[in-house]
Amino acid sequence: MEILDILIIGGGPIGLNCALEAQKNNLTHLIIEKGTIVNSLYHYPLYMRFFSTAEKLEIGGIPFISPAPKPGRQEALEYYQGIARQKQVNINLYEKALKVSKTGDLFKVETSKAIYKAKNVIISTGFYDIPNLMNIPGENLPKVKHYYTEPYPYTQQKMVIVGSSNSAVDAALETYRKGAEVTMIIRHSEISKNVKYWVKPDIENRIAEGSINAHFNSELVEITEHTVIFKDENGQINEIENDFVLALTGYIPDFDFLKNSGIDLQGDCLNPLHHQETMETNVPNLYLAGVVCGGKDTHQWFIENSRIHSEMIIKNILYKDK
Repeated sequence: MEILDILIIGGGPIGLNCALEAQKNNLTHLIIEKGTIVNSLYHYPLYMRFFSTAEKLEIGGIPFISPAPKPGRQEALEYYQGIARQKQVNINLYEKALKVSKTGDLFKVETSKAIYKAKNVIISTGFYDIPNLMNIPGENLPKVKHYYTEPYPYTQQKMVIVGSSNSAVDAALETYRKGAEVTMIIRHSEISKNVKYWVKPDIENRIAEGSINAHFNSELVEITEHTVIFKDENGQINEIENDFVLALTGYIPDFDFLKNSGIDLQGDCLNPLHHQETMETNVPNLYLAGVVCGGKDTHQWFIENSRIHSEMIIKNILYKDK
């Protein structure tokens, strides 16, 4: 069995960047990706635009050319998948990493298709695959969705959108403009400060004029086939008619996978323990890269500010190999 210098789990932008950095330094490597290349981006809303400008999404020193000030989902897919093709990145798609274990100086990585051995492992799995569940009655009904792609299925429907982050705000505005009757249930007293600055005034104005209903300091407590039940800021229980619920309450990393790999999780946010300058975890030669580093605080890391992780990791691996 070939022993790889580096096995990378996750083929998102940061995983790809790690592979490019390994390639540049003549280190044998392989990416294991459970879906397609940049799988999370593929599942983003169809018309999503990034916070960052194109140059801040670049990897491997390859220019990201976009005619718009903020590139969208399709442009990003073209860019990152194009890099994987052009640079002939060594990547196995539709193969899920199941277990990482270590014996002596070598890692064994078991996947849905094979077993690999590597001197170093980088986990760059993001957080978009596991919804942050509300754990309330009715959450498993077919009308409840934890992902939003486009507004057209919700025309002339009574929508409840849970949350006030970017995904919730985008869904509220887009479905409203396609003829849905939109009600937002928001646990906090205002729209999230993290909402894109060019979108925030739009949602606040639509709420102020009554085009979109919003219940702040409120919480959904039950979902039935034809209604939702929520507690408002006065503690009163309300029930309204409803056709669909978009529970856009955020997403979390696969903490079980991290824990089973031997990584210590710390604090309320379950931050995976790692060295800030090398990205190495408490397991020697096991590294983290990208948004997975933030635990439950998924706003801490994103493409723009975690591109540096790949350089930090490869630099540390090369230093150890001297």
